[in-house]
Amino acid sequence: MSETVVVLGASPKPERYSHRAVTLLQANGHHVIPVNPGQSFINELPVARSLSDITHAVDTVSIYVSPNLLERMMGDLIALAPKRVIFNPGSERNDLSSRLNDAGIANEEACTLVLLRTGQF
Repeated sequence: MSETVVVLGASPKPERYSHRAVTLLQANGHHVIPVNPGQSFINELPVARSLSDITHAVDTVSIYVSPNLLERMMGDLIALAPKRVIFNPGSERNDLSSRLNDAGIANEEACTLVLLRTGQF
């Protein structure tokens, strides 16, 4: 089933995991919204400059930014009200997970690429 997936910290560089996630999500038929304030397009997809620019209902946010950067975005992330947040390796922090739990947003520490490749996404 296709989901709307935000990739927070999406990179235009093919060697970056966040770019690979955008590519694999697209290949699996998901509606992908990359977020990166310094880019206009990634994989020919229009890029949102921030979470607050997204007006679609969002199923999943896949995080590829540092916890310190994410901390400043938590208000916008909670306001976006995704069904689920995936903390990819290096982005996780317990207090941020707790804030999402308090807001009723499911979250997990996992690798989006592994979840997609193993049919667990």
